[in-house]
Amino acid sequence: MKLSRFYSSKPDLFEPVEFVQGLNVVMAEIRLPENRSKDTHNLGKTTLGRLVDFGFLAKRDPKFFLFKHIELFQDFIFFMEVELQDGSFVTIRRGVQEATKISFKRHEAGHQDLSGLPLAEWDHQSMPFERARDLLDALLDWRGLKPWTFRKGLGYLLRSQDDFRDVFHLRKFAAAHSDWKPFLAHVLGFDAQLVEQHYEKEKQLAEKQSTAQTIKKELGGSIEDISKIEGILLLKQKEAEKKQKLLDAFDFRTQDKDSTKQLVDVIDQSIASLNAERYSLSLNKKKINTSLEEDRIFFDPDEAQRLFKEANILFNGQIKRDFHQLIAFNRAITHERRGYLEEERAEVEADLNRVNAELGSLGKKRSEMLSYLSETDVFGKYKQVSDEMVMLRSDITSLERQRGFLHRLQELRSEIRALGEESGHIQTLIETDVEKQNSDQDSLFSTIRVFFSEIVEEVIDRKALLSVSPNQKGHLEFRAEILDASGNATSADDGYTYRKLLCIAFDLAVLRSHLQDKFPRFVYHDGVFESLDDRKKENLLLVLRRYADLGLQPIITLIDSDLPSRAAGDEAVFNAEEIVLTLHDENDCGLLFKMRAW
Repeated sequence: MKLSRFYSSKPDLFEPVEFVQGLNVVMAEIRLPENRSKDTHNLGKTTLGRLVDFGFLAKRDPKFFLFKHIELFQDFIFFMEVELQDGSFVTIRRGVQEATKISFKRHEAGHQDLSGLPLAEWDHQSMPFERARDLLDALLDWRGLKPWTFRKGLGYLLRSQDDFRDVFHLRKFAAAHSDWKPFLAHVLGFDAQLVEQHYEKEKQLAEKQSTAQTIKKELGGSIEDISKIEGILLLKQKEAEKKQKLLDAFDFRTQDKDSTKQLVDVIDQSIASLNAERYSLSLNKKKINTSLEEDRIFFDPDEAQRLFKEANILFNGQIKRDFHQLIAFNRAITHERRGYLEEERAEVEADLNRVNAELGSLGKKRSEMLSYLSETDVFGKYKQVSDEMVMLRSDITSLERQRGFLHRLQELRSEIRALGEESGHIQTLIETDVEKQNSDQDSLFSTIRVFFSEIVEEVIDRKALLSVSPNQKGHLEFRAEILDASGNATSADDGYTYRKLLCIAFDLAVLRSHLQDKFPRFVYHDGVFESLDDRKKENLLLVLRRYADLGLQPIITLIDSDLPSRAAGDEAVFNAEEIVLTLHDENDCGLLFKMRAW
């Protein structure tokens, strides 16, 4: 499939571009001396590639120049004629004003002008955008890209200057690696289904782990032992059943007996035990405070010297130094001892706070039970037991909710383990597939990497390596590197010029390797000779012509100042048939759109 013709409903403002079978050249001539030193000239050579993308049904983007300057282009209707695999043609009609209504016309002869054809005579008229994309996908029939649509590969076929920054990761693939790596793996001959499945399993795994974390947050600091939850829930339910029977029978003798037993056997005993513990802790605290007071050193050598001097007794020299050293030694020991004592006091105070809190709670409960036991009004007891039932049911509801969360958490953990195992298995299959494609000299990937290296070597006399390998997580890593004479990777591909060359070589190698498939046959490279020296430009031109002879349609754009100089005088670099469009800066007539620059 190749490009045949691109034109508009306003030929006076946008002249038709007639593409040819072999090499196609879009030449921009800088005729005004003051423009030769400029980096950008805005003549339209890059814009043509963007228009071709528009013809291939790119989505409506408000930043795209046609829509950004809608007042200038709203009346334009563009037509793109494409040659199909069987030699027939299809013309795509798309206007700016109604960019989501697309029309199609099949025809046998090429280079037709259907701009005046009534809409009623088109095969498919004003189709909705998504249906139009589906139809164009069927018409182009790029089976070599399946299961992806024709739009997925266009980024590698329509390279602007921004798309030469990375051989594989295009500007349009700004999303996650899962959006483009499976497709690229497929084009290079790897098992893309495995790559997709691996990303999908990782996505599912991340979602399950996120859900598990959310459930853990919902549980807060509550119990995560399902057996313990079930046990507590069972006891609460049995207690609720017992109280409900009391309420139903309106007989509280059993409740009185249980309350008395609990008050004597549990609450009073617990209070006594806690009081004993509080006494012991308070005593310990007092001893610690006393020890901390006793650790103070009250002897002051300087004050002693003053008193001795008044009494005419010598207290100086070695005697005073010995006292200072003794005090320093005692302070060091005391400091360390104080640290231990203060830590112990903090622990004792924490225990005292706990004991006091428990005593307060038990005291309140004891008071309530005594009040219940002393209650003579049966309705008062009924009300109290009813209140206890409400609390029990609230506890049961909370426990059942926790149980539900824990059951779901256990299910998620099981699913996470299963997904982890599945992901590991897929990763192993990916590694096996990559090893197989790398080692098989007849594989599609081996064929592409040979073509890739041949192109680079033919242009700059250096070999290049195309490599694909899985990283530690099993994701494919794609690399394109220039090699030195010893076959080691160098940093030469870090520069923009050589990176662009690697992009061009990669695109051409992929297209050539798929010549026997139903696959696109054209590629658009913007500014192809920029910053290369003359010899490398001539070498690249030979490669482009050779690939054109193989049946591909390279479309290149360049500025006349980037042309390789010819040793033989005025010998033309391109013949007239190859130059499909000439742009210049003399006046508006030399621009792609014959109108004032926007």
